[in-house]
Amino acid sequence: MVSLMASPWLRIRVLPELPPQFLRSNLASKPYLSLRRRNFSISATGPVDGEVRVRFAPSPTGNLHVGGARTALFNYLFARSKGGKFILRIEDTDLERSTKKSEEAVLNDLSWLGLDWDEGPEVGGDYGPYRQSERNSLYKQYADKLLDIGAVYRCFCSNEELEQMKETAKQMQLPPIYTGKWATASDREVEEELAKGTPYTYRFRVPKEGSLKISDLIRGEVSWGLDTLGDFVIMRSNGQPVYNFCVTVDDATMHISHVIRAEEHLPNTLRQALIYKALGFAMPSFAHVSLILAPDRSKLSKRHGATSVGQFREMGYLPQAMVNYLALLGWGDGTENEFFTIDQLVEKFSISRVNKSGAIFDSTKLRWMNGQHLRSLPSEELIKIFGDRWKCAGILLETEGTFVEEATELLKDGIDLITEADMALSNLLSYPLHSTLNSVEGKPVVQDKLSEVAASLISAYDSGELHGALEEGHAGWQKWVKGFGKALKRKGKSLFMPLRVLLTGKLHGPDMGGSIHLIHKAGGLSGAVNPQSGFIPLEERIKILREVDWEALNKDSEAQPEPVATATN
Repeated sequence: MVSLMASPWLRIRVLPELPPQFLRSNLASKPYLSLRRRNFSISATGPVDGEVRVRFAPSPTGNLHVGGARTALFNYLFARSKGGKFILRIEDTDLERSTKKSEEAVLNDLSWLGLDWDEGPEVGGDYGPYRQSERNSLYKQYADKLLDIGAVYRCFCSNEELEQMKETAKQMQLPPIYTGKWATASDREVEEELAKGTPYTYRFRVPKEGSLKISDLIRGEVSWGLDTLGDFVIMRSNGQPVYNFCVTVDDATMHISHVIRAEEHLPNTLRQALIYKALGFAMPSFAHVSLILAPDRSKLSKRHGATSVGQFREMGYLPQAMVNYLALLGWGDGTENEFFTIDQLVEKFSISRVNKSGAIFDSTKLRWMNGQHLRSLPSEELIKIFGDRWKCAGILLETEGTFVEEATELLKDGIDLITEADMALSNLLSYPLHSTLNSVEGKPVVQDKLSEVAASLISAYDSGELHGALEEGHAGWQKWVKGFGKALKRKGKSLFMPLRVLLTGKLHGPDMGGSIHLIHKAGGLSGAVNPQSGFIPLEERIKILREVDWEALNKDSEAQPEPVATATN
């Protein structure tokens, strides 16, 4: 075995086991075969002419999973950090499950994340086509080449025969590897089956002894024994190429210098390395990224909630937050910093800092991070995002203006997802006074002589005092509240909590002064708030307050049992 410091190598020790009749007819013309034991190595020569070329190759059989998105991101960051090319290739050989709709969704999700590809669908390139379904003639060409040099052979085994081999191996507690006769069949036997029109596959001839060792850029040295593999199919009987064959031909002919992919593809490296060697292709460097795990350390799946990029987009996540969070799943720059723009990630990314252990997907942290990114947006961008949503949701009739600007400034600190903006503004405009007064949490506020505060508030409204204060803006409100509290001999929580309940109808919410100012403003702006939005203007709120039966409410409040505290040890 060889061990190199920079690029991955592999060495295979081989002792072919071939019958004399096969060797007599094939050895002279097929130098791939040899009687004697020999060692040979495959070198990953690295970038062609120094150029880094990486690829992301999704299968269009569903939505883009966050694990796939992270793989795409690592490829993108590696290419950009090295001044190389990021190639997108669609692996649609699964004809039954691949759909155009899924392909379009994947392309849209990658574009939304900002992972623009240099070559691939919609942009073209020098090494296309970039869909495997359009490259069948190329696969046939290389399959025939392998057949000519004796690296593969035609296998006429029926499905029943193959199943019997698996069953026999299972009974003998052996790996389910191919042991059929067609590896050593004579030309005459093959010609007879061809004449009968018997369906056949192309099987790759795997050496019976030896091992493969690679130096993975993330996982270090990885090795396999060849005796566990068996001769594998590269072309099905219907003429369709098999995944491992397609990938090898595509990566080689597209001059991919580094293959960065999920660790679940690590076992495929053995088959692909053998194909590389047989076709005389230089091996790329390999880097296998760990899986993304759920909090219970199982593989992240739908049962854990949202898992696709499209789902997170619909839930109100920002692309820059998704990119930032996905980059941190298994990578870090060595500092405590957790917030990066995509340009900063390109500058700092290094494959050597990718961790080989599984990364836990924490949806709570992602949500928090999205809130941080949302609030760090330029104010005009955030105003536009919220304004568009509020009009689209039917809450407002306009997408811009001073009301939208002030509502954004007031509410943004309580919003982590774009979609939460709708509920935040709806809550502000609503007035659920009765449900709050009758709630268990509202009981202490009612009992604190809330009716007296209500009477004074109604009086201030009727006199025009409250209206005048609100017209003066924040300073006017502050001055009025101070005088109102002094008259009632209240301050702090005993003043602000009753005012909040009486004016907003709620126990909690954003800054009360800002809230009342917006409510007042919304009532005076014709055409700003949709009449169908459930908005209760200040005038209507005071009217509702006048109609409250405080005596009955106080009796009900006194009759309610106190909440029972849970005993703790």
